[in-house]
Amino acid sequence: MATLAETNRHDIAPYLGGRSLDEVFEQFDRDGYVIFENVLDEAAVQRQVEALEVWLSKDLRGRNNFEGADSNRIYAMLAKDPVFAELVSHPLQIAFAERELGTSFLIYACLAINLLPGETAQPWHFDDSHCGLARPRAPLSLSTFWSLTETTQENGATEIIPGSHLWGEERPEGASAPEDFLTGKTDKEDGVGNVEGAIKATMPAGSLMLAKGTLWHRGGANRSNDRRLIVTPQFCMGWCRPLEQQLLAVPPEKAAKLPERVQEMLGYSIHEPFMGYVDGMHPKRVL
Repeated sequence: MATLAETNRHDIAPYLGGRSLDEVFEQFDRDGYVIFENVLDEAAVQRQVEALEVWLSKDLRGRNNFEGADSNRIYAMLAKDPVFAELVSHPLQIAFAERELGTSFLIYACLAINLLPGETAQPWHFDDSHCGLARPRAPLSLSTFWSLTETTQENGATEIIPGSHLWGEERPEGASAPEDFLTGKTDKEDGVGNVEGAIKATMPAGSLMLAKGTLWHRGGANRSNDRRLIVTPQFCMGWCRPLEQQLLAVPPEKAAKLPERVQEMLGYSIHEPFMGYVDGMHPKRVL
């Protein structure tokens, strides 16, 4: 019988382009990100887009400079449609998360971001900054970016600063500030924060980018006539407080219908030796 590790290697081999996971991780550790093109086929992409349309049609815009006045953000995705678990539990993504964060990792956040024409570039940020620990340090989270539409130079492809996951306390021009999170403040200027060496993560629809939680990045400006739609599941170490409280975001009756591995990522799991128990018992008993 194959071991779990052997099964995982078999599941992700088609995506690695003939390389081993060790070889891919050398690049990931050096650059802070890695891109896999065309991971999802057209039918899989369409399932995700169709499930999102009912929520995107509400056209709820961002509340501040960080979210973006010309962006739609869909939160609590696993409570809205179980089809999103297909992305959250993708074996390539899980292989990276387990290696980067340990097998007890949790969902840090899971949201869709729809950049509409006219959206300006987001403030620069790194996703585990909320933990407040001094840099340089090892990442506490892993961010993933699934492109449901093609991401291009013009429509707001995520901008990244390769190697910035190794930085100390330096901050790029245009880095996020407390006022960028104030509700009602949506006055950020376009063209601010152009950083030498930054690149745009252009990808065909169905592609996956993984980035370390310490990598500086931002959503780009959408100067096209089309939307740019991505889903970004993010993960954190099993002892770290998630950005979005998944145990409240996803009701137990809905969580009970999700795949077991996704339930564990929601928090129905234990970080050894016993972090996460409920009334002295394993939290899965709640389901």
